[in-house]
Amino acid sequence: MHDRPYTLLSCSMSIDGYIGRAGSRILLSNDEDLDRVDAVRASCDAILVGAGTVRVDNPRLVVRSAARREERASRGLAVSPTKVTVTQRAELDAAADFFTVGEADKLVYCGSACVHDARRRLASVATVVDGGDTVDMRRLGSDLAARGVGRLMVEGGSAVHTQFLTSGLVDELQLTIAPVFLGDSDATRFVRDGLFPWNLARRAALVDVRKLGDVVLLRYALSSRFEDGP
Repeated sequence: MHDRPYTLLSCSMSIDGYIGRAGSRILLSNDEDLDRVDAVRASCDAILVGAGTVRVDNPRLVVRSAARREERASRGLAVSPTKVTVTQRAELDAAADFFTVGEADKLVYCGSACVHDARRRLASVATVVDGGDTVDMRRLGSDLAARGVGRLMVEGGSAVHTQFLTSGLVDELQLTIAPVFLGDSDATRFVRDGLFPWNLARRAALVDVRKLGDVVLLRYALSSRFEDGP
C-alpha cells in the first residue's frame, strides 16, 4: 500500500512551451493523441484538474470510447474515472460540464475558509473536501488513496502542474509537443516558476518517444514507481 496514488501528469504544449492563452481554450493535440489520452483516462481511477481549467476549458473528463467504457464496466468500475478539482476560493459553476456530464463521482478539494460556501452551492453535484488553509497536494493525495484511488491522472492547468511537480508527487510525465508556436509571452506556460526535483544536477529519465501524426509524445519516469502502461 502507498500513501498516495500512482500519479501521471499529462499535458499538451506548443513548441515554445505554452499550453493556452488566458481565458481561451486552444487545441494542441490531434485525433490520434486524443485517442491515446482516452486510453490513459480509462486506465485511471481519478482525473484531476484545477478550478481554472474547469472555468476556462469546461472539460467533461469522461472516457469517450464505448469499448473502453464497457471494459471498465465489466470490471465493476464506473465507466469513467472519478473527477477531482482543486480550488482555493471555490468559485465554480455547478452547471459546468465537470459536474453535469457523466455519472462518475466528483470531488472538490477547497480551502478551509470556503468549505461552507462550497458545500452550500455544490453539495448536490459533488463531494466537497476540506483541503486545509491552503490546499496541499500531498494531503490531497493521501485522502484520494484512502478513498481507493490507486492511479491518478493530472491534466492541468499550469498552477496544478507546478504544485505536483515541485512537491515531487509525480511518478510519470506524458508531454505532447504540438508543431506550432504561440509566440505570446502572456500565454500560459506548462509550468510556473518553482524549485523542481529535476534540474541541471538531476536530469529526468526519458523512457519513450512516440510520433503520433504531427505531434510527438515524450514519456518521462519521475520516480521508481514508473509503470510502462498505456
